[in-house]
Amino acid sequence: MSRKLINFSELKNVTFNAIDNTDDIITFYCDNGDRYEMYHEQDCCEKVYIEDINGNLDDLLNSPILLAEETTNNENPKNTYDDSFTWTFYKLATIKGYVDIRWYGESNGYYSESVEVYKISKEKE
Repeated sequence: MSRKLINFSELKNVTFNAIDNTDDIITFYCDNGDRYEMYHEQDCCEKVYIEDINGNLDDLLNSPILLAEETTNNENPKNTYDDSFTWTFYKLATIKGYVDIRWYGESNGYYSESVEVYKISKEKE
């Protein structure tokens, strides 16, 4: 089994047959046994979590991904005390619909607020 960090855009043209969303980890499963895990490994002095999912994850099933786009916004929200903030929007679309996964990260500015996507393959790449 191999595990490889990928760019989010590499999900384009991939077809998912199941999606699991639990505890700030989203796992996308494929028919060939591959899966993609999207999460942030928490560290000291920061917090990164899924703030919202706009759209229906089922719209991403059994049709090729036509759009896989990542955008960020670093505007500081009101009434917060951390030094650094990042909203990351992950946009996915198939012919059936569109989903926007919004992650929010806050930290003291030293720790990462980014989300990682890993491809886990049954066979070594």
